[in-house]
Amino acid sequence: MAIPFDSFTLAASTATLAEEPAARANADCVEFRMDLAADPLDALEAYGGELPLLVTNRAEWEGGKAGDDGRFETLDLAIEHDAVGAVDLELASLDGERGSEETERARRLAERASEMNVSVVVSAHDFERTPTKSDLVATLRRASEYGDVAKFAVTALDRGDALSLLSATYELTEEGHSVATMAMGEAGSHTRAVAPVYGSKIGYAPIDPTKATAPGQYDLETLRRLVTELVTSR
Repeated sequence: MAIPFDSFTLAASTATLAEEPAARANADCVEFRMDLAADPLDALEAYGGELPLLVTNRAEWEGGKAGDDGRFETLDLAIEHDAVGAVDLELASLDGERGSEETERARRLAERASEMNVSVVVSAHDFERTPTKSDLVATLRRASEYGDVAKFAVTALDRGDALSLLSATYELTEEGHSVATMAMGEAGSHTRAVAPVYGSKIGYAPIDPTKATAPGQYDLETLRRLVTELVTSR
């Protein structure tokens, strides 16, 4: 069943599904980083946890560990599992940046996921900087065309970058789009807790704080507490 993402959803990131019990007290779902797992399909077969899964097989060119060979095929098999409620696909694959063959494969997978009642998170990352607000908005709008949630993770170099991200998040949310935004790095770490106030629908935190999958992540318990306090106090 699809993860709805109609309100803030806290995803516990891990490459080891055996860690899922430790996430139940604070997380709404588990982001399974298949690209970081040794035998991801075997792990899915053995999974008997309570939390639904968001499967990510992040490409090397987007900061992950998955090569192009077999990346989509692995995701295609993953979405057949009953526990999988969402799949992450890179915007660059869907909108033609990576070539027509990859675009066709990515769009076919997104279509199949929707047919199987699996939500599609369309993601983009900038590990160097934060684009201008207009570029942030444009990227999120593009991503919204291909899936259920548009995700953009950027790198904040100062508080102005963080403010631009929050402003773009609010604008897209007011337009009716479902977005997930966060700024990596020290200057942007607070956006992981604050962005949900402006409409961001997904937050990510590692189950094991020593295994963060992106710079600036809070631990799971801390992010849940902060978001709960900030969102409910509005």
